[in-house]
Amino acid sequence: MALELTTVDAFTDTPFAGNPAAIAILDSFPPDSLMQAVALEMNLSETAYVVRRGDGDHDLRWFTPTVEVDLCGHATLAAAHLLGGRARFHTRSGLLQCAPADDGWIEMDFPADRPVQVEPPVELGLPGMVWFGTGRWDALAELREPSSVRNLVPDLTRIAATGKRLVIVTAAGDRPGIDFVSRVFAPNTGIPEDPVTGSAHCTLAAHWGRRLGREVLVGEQASPRGGTVRTRLNGDRVVLAGQAVTMAHVTLTI
Repeated sequence: MALELTTVDAFTDTPFAGNPAAIAILDSFPPDSLMQAVALEMNLSETAYVVRRGDGDHDLRWFTPTVEVDLCGHATLAAAHLLGGRARFHTRSGLLQCAPADDGWIEMDFPADRPVQVEPPVELGLPGMVWFGTGRWDALAELREPSSVRNLVPDLTRIAATGKRLVIVTAAGDRPGIDFVSRVFAPNTGIPEDPVTGSAHCTLAAHWGRRLGREVLVGEQASPRGGTVRTRLNGDRVVLAGQAVTMAHVTLTI
C-alpha cells in the first residue's frame, strides 16, 4: 500500500517558515492505529487526513505524533490550500468552512474560545505575568513585556503540569501592524513548542479583542520559524486567515 502525503508550510508565504503539516487526501480513513503511526513517522505538529464526501464536503481529522486532537488550525489551512482555498470540513469540532479572501489569503471560520480568568498555578513561574486564564482547550498567560514572550525559555515540565492541551504565552504587539505576540507550548500532545498555532488564536483573538476593544486583529507567533495570523471576531466564532506554501510530496510504502 502506498500513502501519498503533501507537506505544506502554513501561516506563511515563505518556504521554511510558518508551521509545516502533512496532508493526505483519501477516499476513506485508514485504521486509527495507522494514521497515528504515520503521524509519528512524519514527526510534524500535525498530520491531517482528508476524506471526500459524496456531497462535495470533506471529513477531516488531525493527529500529532502522539494523539488525535479536536481542533487544528494550521493543518486545516494546509488542507484548504491543497483543495484550492475553498472547502467545508466536518470535524470533531463541528463544521469548519474555508474560503479565499480577495488578497489571496485563506479565511477559516472557527469556534471562538474566550478564556476565563483563574488563579495561575504557582509552579508555572512565568516572568511578569499579569493575567492567567483557561478556555475550553487551552491555558493563556499574558505577560507584561513582549520581550519576555520572545525570549522565554520554557520549563516544559511545569507547563505539562497544567494538564492543558496548550499553554499560550502572549503580550501586546511590539512592532507596527502586530496587535499581539504569542508562543505556544504543547508538551502534553508531544509538541514542545508549536511553530504557528491556528487553534490558539481562537483563544488569543477573544482575549485581545476584549483587551483592545477591537474585533479585527493581527497576531505574530514568535517561534523560531514564525508566522502571522489575521483574526476577526464574529460572535461566538472567529475568522482566522493565513497563507500557505506547498513544500513537498511524500510517498510512504506501508
